Formats: sequence, structure tokens, C-alpha cells
Amino acid sequence: MRDRQPAEGAFAEPGPGSPDGTGTPGPRQLRMILVAVSVALMAVIASVSGLNVAQTDLAVEFGASQSTVLWIINIYTLALAALLLPLGAIGDRIGRKPMLVAGLIVFGVASVLAGLAPTAGIMLAARVLSGVGAAMIMPITLAVITSTFPEAERGKAIGVWTGVAGGGGVIGMFLSALLVDVASWRWLFVLPVALVGVALALTLRSVPDSREHAGHSFDTVGALTSVVAVTGLIFALQEGPEKGWSASVTLSALAVGVLAAAAFVARELRRRESALLDVRLFRERRPASGSVTLLVVFRVQAGIAVVLFPFLQAVLGWSGLLSTLALMPMAVLMMLTSGLAPRLAARVGARTTMATGIALGGAGLALMALFVSVGGGYLPGMLAMGLGMGLAMTPSTEAITASLPRERQGVASALNDVTREFGTALGVALLGALLSAGYRSSVDDRLSGIPRDAADTAREGVANAVEAAGGAGPHRQALLDAAQRSFVDGWQQAMWAGVAVMAGLLLLVLLRGPKRQDPGAGAGAPTLREAVTAASPAAPTDRPVPPGHAADLPGSAPGSSPSRPTR
Repeated sequence: MRDRQPAEGAFAEPGPGSPDGTGTPGPRQLRMILVAVSVALMAVIASVSGLNVAQTDLAVEFGASQSTVLWIINIYTLALAALLLPLGAIGDRIGRKPMLVAGLIVFGVASVLAGLAPTAGIMLAARVLSGVGAAMIMPITLAVITSTFPEAERGKAIGVWTGVAGGGGVIGMFLSALLVDVASWRWLFVLPVALVGVALALTLRSVPDSREHAGHSFDTVGALTSVVAVTGLIFALQEGPEKGWSASVTLSALAVGVLAAAAFVARELRRRESALLDVRLFRERRPASGSVTLLVVFRVQAGIAVVLFPFLQAVLGWSGLLSTLALMPMAVLMMLTSGLAPRLAARVGARTTMATGIALGGAGLALMALFVSVGGGYLPGMLAMGLGMGLAMTPSTEAITASLPRERQGVASALNDVTREFGTALGVALLGALLSAGYRSSVDDRLSGIPRDAADTAREGVANAVEAAGGAGPHRQALLDAAQRSFVDGWQQAMWAGVAVMAGLLLLVLLRGPKRQDPGAGAGAPTLREAVTAASPAAPTDRPVPPGHAADLPGSAPGSSPSRPTR
């Protein structure tokens, strides 16, 4: 078995709270590191969903079409997802702290530019730049945790990170809705700028540097191919619901994405250990089950948001701020159980914890499908979803980061983040499509006697029906009832589809989920391939180990230096 060793930088220099001189971060510094990366992550996550509450304001301010407004919102996510893998790998090489600092600066400057943007074109450019900065920040925040925290504390720290990643979007949306209500949409960018300022100060003060000493060249072709693949696939998922799945632009983007993804896999298989991402890892239980779980969980979470917002606003008649506030219980439960999941996983195992979370999530979807009505009934299912997703996300994230050695945690973290982004895009596209199809098939039978113009408008969606009801005269209430009941029918169909997906995921995790590991196994734990490789002659390590630590490693004599296999 390969000797595990601390990442460079974790012992680079004495840190606060380390009187032994080894440079191991003390408890106080670890807390400051966790706060720094959590605040940085919150800035990124809040910006994903924040502008959704200001679509009308943006259209009026810039005189922009709905398509342009959607691009202002979506181009941030597109740039973020496309650049996660290459920038995560670059961060491993040049140093995670420099990359995090640079990303915070880029993101902060872009947020200021967006807040002051005089035209839609400048706004679009600012959002692209924000996505670049976010892609520099997001994988590094998790990589800092997995490469710096000791094994005994790493699971708890990942739980906090996962909670922020899962619930931060809802919290950011609530704060954004509040700012839009009391001020204007431009104040939305005050929040990320303030968070960036705090994160930058804490990072410069507390976060240690760590990096990979690679024995091979950077996989530039693989990086570019991954960018094309992710861009094509995410673009197709974003444009499909808007332009239509059979539209030429959607099909072209999908074809480009699929072909580039196939080329990326083929290249990475040839490069093996020198690949940007060793795709052979997905033959193993931990990264495969962790990635699939995150993909499905974030798909369901995004789909719930697609369903709940129009339900709360168009069916229950709530304001945007109140609708966002209604999602807070799910976000809070998700964040709490994300923090509790590592303790549960330590007792019963990651597979059992993941399975419990998936089962609760599926039960939440079933509760929504059974009890939702035009009068409410969504809350029990939403609470169960929050509990389940929190339990499933943390061990899934650990399963991914544990599959790669510590010096490649930027890539592991980027893989985790790309999986989340794909899940979110899939959820919006697929569950949104199921909801729309269910609504249209149900509303036709309820529009008899409604004036033709109003009925045609109502067929486009529940929000359109609410708008058309104002001019429907005596048919107003009948039109509203038809649209609201049809929306509930579409919701139920989408939720039952989600239940089926979660049932399949539960079966997969029970059969192929992570096996129970020895206590202390964490990020950088050797995979089966690495254990076999370690049997070959090892090259001397290229990083020193502080006095007193070599004796703790298997097979090391006191005062000796551990070795690792050549890559």
C-alpha cells in the first residue's frame, strides 16, 4: 500500500497554533481556513441563482429580450462549468493559495463591473469574467480542505463545505430577493463583493499553500477538449427547454459536446497517469458511486426549484421574497445534515449513509406527489428532501476526493463541482420538460368555455395563464382554476419520475456504493491501482516530512523519509 503523506504547504511553515514547529495548522488556524473557503464558496454559489429574482428588472433596465436576460443569467454557469477541470488542475500545479487569491480578485472585479454595467453587452462580459473567477475559486476551496485538514477533522470540514454548496444557493437567492425588494437589482452585487473581501483577507492571513510536483507535462489538449465537451453539453441543456430539443442549435451543441467528450475519454485513457483526469478511476466504487449520486441529487434539487417557484408564486400567489423564504427550511436542514453526515458515516459507513439520504430524498418526492394541491401540501416532502440531500452529499463528495491523491485534489474537487453543475443543468432541463408536458396535456381538457385567445395564452404555462386571467372577464376564476390544477398535475408527474430515478440510484448505491473503510481513510487514500503500483520500486519523495511524522507512516523507521511510487 502506498505511503500517504501530507500535501506540501500543510507543513511548509509553522502556522498559528502549532508550537511544535512542524507547521501543522493548529485548531484555530483550521477554523480560519474553513471560514475563508466557506465564505469564498458562498460568494460563488450565491451568484449562480441571485439574478433569477431580477429578470424583469434586467429586461427593463437594458431594454433586453427574454433570451438576452436568460443569457446574462446562464452564461455565468456555462463559463464556470467549462473551466472547472482545467483551472482546478492548474491550481494543483501553481499553488492553491495563489490560484484562490487570483480567483477572488477576478471575481470581485467582475462583480463590481456587473453592478455598474451600463449596457447588456458589458453585463454579459462581466458575467463571463465572473464565471472565470468562480472556476478558479470553487475547486480550490474544497482542495484546500482535503489537502490541509488532518484525517480526523477532514470529514467534518467537507460536511461544512457541502452544506454551503447545497444550501448556499437558496440563502443567496433569499438575500438577493430582499435586496431587489428594498433597493434595486444593482445591489445584488454588493453581497458577492463583500464576501470576496472577507474571503480574500482570511485567505491571505490563514490559508497555507500546497501544490503538485508533477513529473509530466500539463495535458493542454485534454484541458481544451474538456472545455469544448462541457460547453457543448451544458449549452444544449440550457437551450433545449428554450429553443426546443429538435432545434438545430440544440442538436449541434449536443453533437459537439458528445464527440468532444468521447475524444476526451479516449485521450485520457492513452495518457493514463499523466492525464488531466484519469478516467479509469470510474471503474472503482468510490468515485463512480459518488459522482452518480451527486449528479442525481443536484438534478433533483434543481428540478424542485424549477417546480416550487412557479407553484408558490402562480398557484399560491406569494411574492418572490416570500417564495424564496419558503425554501429556507429545506436549505437549513440540508446544511445541518451535511454537517452531521460525517459522524453517521463514521459509525455505519458511507454506503449506508448515502443510501439513507437517497431513500429520504425519494420519500420526499413521493410525499410531494401524493399531498401537493392548489392549497399547499408541499412542506413535508420538502423537509424530507432537505434531510436526505444533506446526508447523501457529504459522503458522495468524500468518495470523489478520496479517489485521487492529495497532490491532485484540485482535479478531484473540480470533478466534484462539474458533476454538480451537470446535475443542476439536467434537473432544470428534464424535470422542467416533464412539468411542462404534464401541464399542457392536462390543461387542454379544462379550457372548454374559455375565450380562445385567453385559452391559447394559458396553454403556454401557468404564469401566462395568471397574466391572461386579468383580461378574461367572467372567465377569470375558471381560467385560474384550470391552470393551477393542471400545474399540480404536471408537478405530480415530474415528482413520480424523480421517485423512479431515486429508486434506481438507491439500488446502485446499495450494490456498488463505497465499501466500509478503515477509520482514518480519507482524501489521498490509495486506490486499488495505486496499491498495486506501490509494490514496484519507489522513487524518493520530492517533499520533506517534518520531524516526528515519518514514524507515523506505515513501514517507516523513526527519522526516515517516506517514499512514493514514480508517476
